[in-house]
Amino acid sequence: MDNASYQREIINHAGLDMLNLSLSQLEKAKEAFLTHDSDLAEEVINTENRVNALDIKIEKDCEKFIALYNPVAIDLRFIMAIRKINFDLERIADHAYGISRYVVDVDKSIPKHLIKAVEFEKMYETISSMFDNIIEAFENKNVKTARKVFKKDKIVDVINVNSFNIIEEEIKKDNTIIAEALILFSVVKKLERVGDLIKNVAEEIIFYIDAEVVKHKRKK
Repeated sequence: MDNASYQREIINHAGLDMLNLSLSQLEKAKEAFLTHDSDLAEEVINTENRVNALDIKIEKDCEKFIALYNPVAIDLRFIMAIRKINFDLERIADHAYGISRYVVDVDKSIPKHLIKAVEFEKMYETISSMFDNIIEAFENKNVKTARKVFKKDKIVDVINVNSFNIIEEEIKKDNTIIAEALILFSVVKKLERVGDLIKNVAEEIIFYIDAEVVKHKRKK
């Protein structure tokens, strides 16, 4: 293996590490939110430094690869995609951090009937499945698997759109839950954004493997 290929593999492994770390952060943030576990939330908050360090490492490694090896064709697409994927994954971890901050900063657990009403579990399970898709797609260079996230993201979008009216109705029934309802609404919005970011990652994987720009086609 030549030096360029070796460095490419290092970057590839770091990208996979970032995928798994971001997923882990999101899983722990969700669990901390549902169980109001401040210790687990603190773990997510403290791990943010590790996320940031890996983000910086990947960015520097990509810059070094471009400077040293003047990549073309698939290698250039790989580096371009990794940089964008890394950016999106760091933002997903930011949303996990934000969810965990609610648990630590606000001493209010969310009523279970509210969580059920907005289909929170279904929303998270869909996002978790999307994450599994992009990890498999990234590891195995599988475009077909990457494309699966687009349909699933529509499920997340519908839950997000419906959540406003559902929460509004729940507040009308009981105005003592306003604070908790607003926190839940904010977390639902964060998860919807996570779905969008996962979709971005899928688009970059497809671009890297097949040289196909999906984003503009989908907008049309």
